[in-house]
Amino acid sequence: MIGVDANVLIRHAVQDDPVQSPIASRFFDGLTEDQPGFISVVALVETTWTLRRSYKFEAGSVALFVERLLASREIVVQGSAAVRRGVSDANDSGADLSDAIIAHLGIDAGCNSTVTFDRRAALLPGMLELS
Repeated sequence: MIGVDANVLIRHAVQDDPVQSPIASRFFDGLTEDQPGFISVVALVETTWTLRRSYKFEAGSVALFVERLLASREIVVQGSAAVRRGVSDANDSGADLSDAIIAHLGIDAGCNSTVTFDRRAALLPGMLELS
């Protein structure tokens, strides 16, 4: 297994760099079930946030990208159960995907709640607006 940084995920998803994007795509094409890529929650959240904020991807497109990663047999996503639930909650509520993943990681860790100042995030299961 080999870890994948957010910048490699982004180059593969966006195809915006004439040198790095093809290298990233060749890397992903070379992954197998026996030698999968590992995407940490940190790299995944950084990627989703960057795709939304810097590249202006629609929320649905980012969710589809994450769902494809989760479905791939050549990719291992850390905390995949929490990520799946986060994608579902973000799709249902319109909340930011990274906030939904944070909420579900907290739930899985046994947190009573995860506090936030973000009112929209506070509507997610497991989140509580700090006031």
